Amino acid sequence: MARLIVVSNRLPYSLERQHDGLRVRQSSGGLVSAIKSYFEKSPSGDYTERVWVGSMDAAPEDWQEAVEKNVMPGDFGIEPLFPPATQYDRYYNGFSNATLWPLFHYFPQTTQYRQEDFDAYLQVNSLFADRLVELYQPGDILWVHDYQLMLVPQLVRRRLPEATIGFFLHIPFPSYELFRLLPTEWKTLLLQGMLGADLLGFHTYDYVQHFIQSAKMVLKVENQFNTLYYDSRTVRVDMFPIGIDYQKFRDALFNDLAARISTSLEEKFMGQKIIFSVDRLDYTKGLSYRLTGYDQFLERFPEWREKVVFIFNIIPSRANIASYAAMRRQIEQQVSTINGKYSSLNWQPILYRYNHLSFEELCALYQSADAALITPLRDGMNLVAKEYVASCLDKGVLILSELTGAAAELSEAILVNPTDSSEVAAAINAALIMPLTEQRNRLSFMQRRLASYDVQHWIQDNLDTLVEVKREQEREQSNFIDGPTTQELMEQYTGAGRRCILLDYDGTLAPYAKLPSLAVPTKEALQVLQELGNDPANEVVVISGRDPETLAQWLGDLPLSMVAEHGAYIRYRGEDWQSQVTIAPEWKEQIRPLMESFVGRCVGSFIEEKNNTLAWHYRNTHPDLGFTRSRELRNSLLQLTANTALQVIDGNKVLEVRLIGIDKGTAAQKLLDRFTPDFMLCIGDDTTDEDMFRVLRDKAVTIRVGKTKTAARFSLWAQSQVLPLLRRFAQATAHQGS
Repeated sequence: MARLIVVSNRLPYSLERQHDGLRVRQSSGGLVSAIKSYFEKSPSGDYTERVWVGSMDAAPEDWQEAVEKNVMPGDFGIEPLFPPATQYDRYYNGFSNATLWPLFHYFPQTTQYRQEDFDAYLQVNSLFADRLVELYQPGDILWVHDYQLMLVPQLVRRRLPEATIGFFLHIPFPSYELFRLLPTEWKTLLLQGMLGADLLGFHTYDYVQHFIQSAKMVLKVENQFNTLYYDSRTVRVDMFPIGIDYQKFRDALFNDLAARISTSLEEKFMGQKIIFSVDRLDYTKGLSYRLTGYDQFLERFPEWREKVVFIFNIIPSRANIASYAAMRRQIEQQVSTINGKYSSLNWQPILYRYNHLSFEELCALYQSADAALITPLRDGMNLVAKEYVASCLDKGVLILSELTGAAAELSEAILVNPTDSSEVAAAINAALIMPLTEQRNRLSFMQRRLASYDVQHWIQDNLDTLVEVKREQEREQSNFIDGPTTQELMEQYTGAGRRCILLDYDGTLAPYAKLPSLAVPTKEALQVLQELGNDPANEVVVISGRDPETLAQWLGDLPLSMVAEHGAYIRYRGEDWQSQVTIAPEWKEQIRPLMESFVGRCVGSFIEEKNNTLAWHYRNTHPDLGFTRSRELRNSLLQLTANTALQVIDGNKVLEVRLIGIDKGTAAQKLLDRFTPDFMLCIGDDTTDEDMFRVLRDKAVTIRVGKTKTAARFSLWAQSQVLPLLRRFAQATAHQGS
């Protein structure tokens, strides 16, 4: 059993001081209603305790009074934070809602970039992380929510490496072209922050792909489908479209108050079709475009005048912000213009309200409306659309913006581009003339879908997947070298009389560089190789795809042997290079033109030519383009080299062509036969190293650098772990000798 700790910017309750004392009010928002509903309906035995961490928009003394008077609901524990007011304002109204909100909703023109806002964002996220670290008990599940807290997972991960952390983003994640507009430090920290989680959840497939693309471009992470490899961990990225409390809205069909309101609406607008929309006041909702579409509908389809009414309800939001007040004035002016243009003494085309709706009022509108016009310019999901569909009994047509997350699930709705007023006008007409049988068919498909993946399923799916990801991580870790494994290898190493150490170069002894010539060995690498080679019991061999000249220039003065071009040349310690190739390299004249054509088609790629190898590198290209072009080139090379003595090797962001029989496996066998060691260590990172892993599987300690399927017995997460491991081997015998 574990505790579930939900973390969001705001707590599900706020406190209001009134003349007769403190009052508790439930906060608005889809997340609050979703999780409260889950807590109320899910079995109490799922977790030993449920805790909600968030900021409290009341004074600490008010909170203390509420605790003492026991006025807070007891469904779950509440852990409030009280960030300083100025800091909170810059974090919330500043970075969260003036930077992230507009940019992630595709409004770059209104995005603000203020360093002091980002600094406050980092400070408040740190406050949340500090509280979580204080609260944390082993086994707890931390579930962090939304764009205000994107840095929290990594801030917690640094201090609690073993914690189980989920993160869910409730707004869109934009395409890389938008995300890259953020200053480099900010976008790097935001991605790193999110990747501190074990599971990242988004509403749609598109948001998942946008995030993966941004992580690949900014952080250069590797991925395999929806799994990212970052910071010596795997992180799952997946879609979980948030649901609604479907049964709650079905039950509302039998709610007496909602039924009375619905009946009065239908009586009032007898003989007229009812269209409705309800939205929070926000520039992402496309309210002005919506009114323009309705205006054009009345213009193009005059037969509907006096036969339709548009109930247009706006929920007040951020009324103290000047731009929102100006937006409200513009919308109200537009409503007045349309009403003045089309209304008669007996009819008004728009019934406008700027007010909050009670649950019963909202359900009555859902039940009465012949069509719902829900056309935001961009929306992470849009639960109003789902609630409307759930509330329809025997009629109703949903007109939905194709730019909402909900559009992917509610495909039977009439989908429109919200900026295309002509399309919106035609959609309204189509909705109003749609036969009842078609309306019911469309509704039944959508209702079944919403019922099967309601909010209970959404939360359970997130939490079950998080636990599953954690188990997968633990299974994967079993192949990675840990403390006890290292100690066991040290004992084998020190107990051996003759040892052989085979080391790849690029990606093993040195990190990959933009150009091969830049991957010069560091002082640390040279020192470790020197120390290992000085031990008379050791035969150290650098076995690389590099050409002999480069290896000799970089490593020629060290006490070690070298294998160049994957085995085409071998130089034993104290001897000259020996060629293992008997065929002249004229074949390169046939291969080079093909590779050159792909250099022209893939910006950033280049050819590296060695004595007996041609290599096409694409590590500096756009990740997706480079991979696509590499598949095309590989197919062409396989056709060109069919029935020849050549082979095509698919390496780490490189395609190499060389002679069959020249590979690291063959070279490793020669080294094994020559040195006959008691202990053999072999480390590499590439597909080309798999040949020697297979040959040496039962004869050596084989280690693959990186997270991938391998024939090696063990793995290391990253190249940065190689030299520290080798230093431990070098020091083990140095201590033994002393």
